[in-house]
Amino acid sequence: MKLETRDAKDHDVTCPDVEDHTASFGLFYRSERDGLFASLCLITRDPHEAEELMHDAFLKVWERWGRVRDMDRPAGYLYRTAINAFRTRYRRTMIAKRVLERTSERDLLDDVEGRDRLDRALAALTVRQRAAVILTELLDYTSEEAGRLLGVRPGTVRGLAHHGRVALRKTM
Repeated sequence: MKLETRDAKDHDVTCPDVEDHTASFGLFYRSERDGLFASLCLITRDPHEAEELMHDAFLKVWERWGRVRDMDRPAGYLYRTAINAFRTRYRRTMIAKRVLERTSERDLLDDVEGRDRLDRALAALTVRQRAAVILTELLDYTSEEAGRLLGVRPGTVRGLAHHGRVALRKTM
């Protein structure tokens, strides 16, 4: 069996249905684009998000244009598609926000109790140990800097801080 081939010149590459489909959608797009964009700007309060939602809605309508163009109100379908996309996006954003808030929430009572335990543990240290621990551990002074502030040698600060940390570990 031999297949016949034809030159590109011999056959018509345009399809009237595709051209009509594209042309009718183009008219629909041009007639509805500005109104949909303005509506979405009012809803979202963000022109970038509105534009993205508008394009997504038009794309979904384009994919179904064969059915949508025969509807009584194709613009109604377009607006419903855009609003549904906005609702879905909004709902997902709210869920993500709640999840982030739940994971980032700390128990304030635990924080207060922790600070109270630390205060009590620090109060149990000697004045010099407490000063050495606070200067070197909490305020990030070097032992030389802490020594100058306390009027003692850096080695003394290291020793005081060491003994203070050991006592804190036992208490905490």
